Amino acid sequence: MSTLNEIERAVSQLSPEELAAFRAWFAEFDAAVWDQQIEEDVAAGRLEKLAKKALKDLREGRCTDL
Repeated sequence: MSTLNEIERAVSQLSPEELAAFRAWFAEFDAAVWDQQIEEDVAAGRLEKLAKKALKDLREGRCTDL
């Protein structure tokens, strides 16, 4: 059996309280992984082209306030 299958089985057996705690933990974990990936992409210059385009669009008035 794969680790993923074991995790799925374990999660399906959690009580409602444990599931809520797991959800909160996983949301924080997932956000931290996402933040790390963004930091790595920025450091590697992978977002430079997009940032330049966004700033150009802003300067040229092609953005709207949210």
